[in-house]
Amino acid sequence: MSRIALVTGASRGIGRAIALRLAREGCRVWANYSGSKEAAEGLCAEIESAGGSARPAQFNVADGEATALAIETLIDEEGGPDVVVSNAGITRDGLMAMMSGDDWSSVINTNLGGFFHVVKPCLRPMLRKRAGRIIGISSLSGEAGNAGQVNYAASKAGLIGACKALAKEIASRNVTVNVVAPGFIETDMVKDLPKDELEKLVPLKRFGKPEEVAAAVSFLASEEAAYITGHVLSVNGGMYM
Repeated sequence: MSRIALVTGASRGIGRAIALRLAREGCRVWANYSGSKEAAEGLCAEIESAGGSARPAQFNVADGEATALAIETLIDEEGGPDVVVSNAGITRDGLMAMMSGDDWSSVINTNLGGFFHVVKPCLRPMLRKRAGRIIGISSLSGEAGNAGQVNYAASKAGLIGACKALAKEIASRNVTVNVVAPGFIETDMVKDLPKDELEKLVPLKRFGKPEEVAAAVSFLASEEAAYITGHVLSVNGGMYM
């Protein structure tokens, strides 16, 4: 029986690459999206056409009640997920002196609150099975900070702390919790940045590809990573050592 992998924010970018990679490795993918229904259905169709298995799962991770209801319905229908990848996130960049309260709270509630909303309803079946992989997608900003991203950096640093604490809580049940922290990756989130200038700051002198982040997630979700928990795996071309 194939493993089930829930991937949030799966309709584009890094989440899409993660969903495709896990599906290729035999997981049945629950591809979460918030508003991009067409993109999520296209992803699932691509997975199915390649011989894999997937279904779209619509919910906004910032909405705790809606997220819990959607995930509990999926669990009732198919059983608990074996892998949970908390990837969904947003940015509302700006200097803190001019940042609105809404720009602060929306980023924190989506990027950090979303982790809580998604993972909590998945915990009981994982703990009962004494098996599971939970992977949070943080960021270079969460490790090193970044001017103009106080809200985003706080959310991603908080995600690292949450994953380490949860790793200690549930390690005795054979459920691992790890973090992947990407640097500059070629996605819509960085499309407006001065790529030529920023590449000079990266020791490897290029932006990463979503597939390279997906490879790191794939490893942490595998049996080969069974003795790794509470770890932050940076995928950033050497920007933060």
